[in-house]
Parts: sequence; C-alpha cells; structure tokens
Amino acid sequence: MLAAGGVIATSAQSAPDAKQQAQLRRLFPAATAFSPKGGDPPHYKAFLSDPKSGLQTLLGLAFWTTELDPLERGYDGPIKILVGMDSKGILTGVIVTEHHEPYGDFSIDRAEFAAQFKGKNIRDPFKVGSDIDAVSRATISVTSSSRAIRNSARRVARQLLTPEAAK
Repeated sequence: MLAAGGVIATSAQSAPDAKQQAQLRRLFPAATAFSPKGGDPPHYKAFLSDPKSGLQTLLGLAFWTTELDPLERGYDGPIKILVGMDSKGILTGVIVTEHHEPYGDFSIDRAEFAAQFKGKNIRDPFKVGSDIDAVSRATISVTSSSRAIRNSARRVARQLLTPEAAK
C-alpha cells in the first residue's frame, strides 16, 4: 500500500502546476490537455481532444532547455527556457523564464527575442546574425540561448518524434 502511495505522490509532483499550465497554454493555445512531465528526455505532451469521440491528438511537446544535456550556459550561468515544438519539428514558441545575465533587459528578456523562434524549423541553422537577430553587447546570452533552443529541440525530435520530423 505504501509503494502505491509513493507512485501516486511521484506522478502528482510532475503534473504541471497553475503557472506551468499557463506557460504551456502560451506555447499551445489550442491544446485541451497536457500530460505530466515525464520521459527521457523529460517533456510535457500537448493534446487536442475531439469533443465527439474523446480521442486525443498529439499537438506537440514542451521541454526545458536546462533539463537536457549538454547544458548550454550563458554569460552568467544556465538560461532556463521552455520550448514548444509541434510533431513536425516546428517550434511553437519559447519562453525565457530564468537567467542571470547582465544584459537581460534588452536581450533575451524582450518579446522580440522569443518571437523570432515561433514557426522556426529545427533544421534551420539558428545562427546569430543570420537567421537569429543579434543584440549589441549581449552576444554571449543570445548565442547561448539560440544554441540551447536548437540543440534541445533537435535532441527531443531525434528521440521522440517520427523519423521524418527528426531529419
């Protein structure tokens, strides 16, 4: 009986809390449900439920860049970014939730930084100054964040999506 209680407590801990739910909804506004975080690499699943049949269709996956190896670091440590990706390897958005960068107020904190990733294919180069906008005096933060988003999305795609999406 205690073992069963331990399993219930463990899975309840990985269920998204209200703040996490709101962040996941920003990445997947059409989603009707989200799975608890789990798997390897750790991720959430976003689902769309059919109101008539009750069947759920996978819309995509969300994951934290800081929970994947190798861990990318910014100028002053890891930058925690929640990434959403559909089942075809297209990013649905990114949310920078935590960092300790000296240039944050005008670099990766700005809505424009996150907006440029929405609709980006994981096969894109993610090269600062080319397909990613550079920010003067914040090169390390922008480059590290872009690399973390690219590398984590590609890793999740290779391990969790269909072979066509992961190519």
